[in-house]
Amino acid sequence: MTASVVRTRSGQGPGGSWEFALAGPHPRLRPGVLSYRGIRLAMARPRRRLETPIGASTLLLGFEQPVRISRAGQTSDTLVSVYCGPTTTPAVGEHGGRFSGIEVLMAPWAAFTLFGTPQHELVNRTVDPDDLPHSLGRPLGELAGALAALPCWADRFALLDDALTRWRDAGTPGSERVAWAWSSLVRTGGAIPVPRLAEEVGWGVRHLENRFREQIGLGPKAAARVLRLQRARRLLAEGLGVAETAALCGFYDQAHLSGEFKSMTGCTPREFTQARRLPGQTPPAADRLNGEATSLVLPPRHDDWSGPGAHFSKTGRVG
Repeated sequence: MTASVVRTRSGQGPGGSWEFALAGPHPRLRPGVLSYRGIRLAMARPRRRLETPIGASTLLLGFEQPVRISRAGQTSDTLVSVYCGPTTTPAVGEHGGRFSGIEVLMAPWAAFTLFGTPQHELVNRTVDPDDLPHSLGRPLGELAGALAALPCWADRFALLDDALTRWRDAGTPGSERVAWAWSSLVRTGGAIPVPRLAEEVGWGVRHLENRFREQIGLGPKAAARVLRLQRARRLLAEGLGVAETAALCGFYDQAHLSGEFKSMTGCTPREFTQARRLPGQTPPAADRLNGEATSLVLPPRHDDWSGPGAHFSKTGRVG
């Protein structure tokens, strides 16, 4: 396959150096596979990030250094490569300051095809992708090693295109109706009512819910919550006020938006947007969705900091 156009952003400062390489997958893999992001960090101190729910599944193929991922009420996982399906709760990822790998974002229904695992078994979980069935014929750790050995990001993304195309072609076929319903939710920012969505795909609400849980992981109502939150974060990052954002995204009022925001990110909208402006936040390329506000840089564990995202509470919230 022809390599995709790669956009590389890099920088260096007192805290260390960073490089992000962004590219789209080969057209044959779209619309299921959304994006590739190459990462290379050489920071002077450990890094912690608060990651908020997004409307996508994430496959991280690490080249060497592990990351530790924590969620409220769960045992932390330390892994080199990571798969995470759709979530409704925040997570904190941390590493020792040096990290490299490739992150693949995909629609949840595409992850169902690639792994063949009912996605509801993976909701709000972080797993080693080698623990999931797939059709590459070798451990994903070997693919990650092969990617790391290549001389440039364009070559790595081309190899990934080939591997994922073979994997998809040998995978579990998903439902076109589920993919269409998911696309409708994404297109409307989660605003389309579930009964109307079911009617448009020709299913009853209960059947739609069952198929969503199998191939998306979340039910359509929960998926719509995540997509509304995602749109709200984007609008807030663009400078819109909380009240206007709430109205545009279909929340009942400003209090409803604030409650949903706190439940799924651990921060209020005001805390999140203010924290994004603090010194030490990395560039937009560090966010999982290109051009969107999906994460916050947190202080190392030894810092005594009580701002948003400082720690997980017993209630499952952050801050």
